[in-house]
Amino acid sequence: MPKHEFSVDMTCEGCSNAVTRVLNKLGGVQFDIDLPNKKVCINSEHSVDTLLETLGKTGKAVSYLGPK
Repeated sequence: MPKHEFSVDMTCEGCSNAVTRVLNKLGGVQFDIDLPNKKVCINSEHSVDTLLETLGKTGKAVSYLGPK
């Protein structure tokens, strides 16, 4: 399963909970959230565009850092 790394502008646990919520709703993903470094690593067959769109639903600034 491809692994992708994203930068997400998270500042608190509430932010990381929002990321967890949208990714769990999407399904078919395994992920790790690194709150201090504002990064999310996602294992998923979903396209990068789908993952960006999903993470964007949190209202946070999101950017794709590349494959991990």
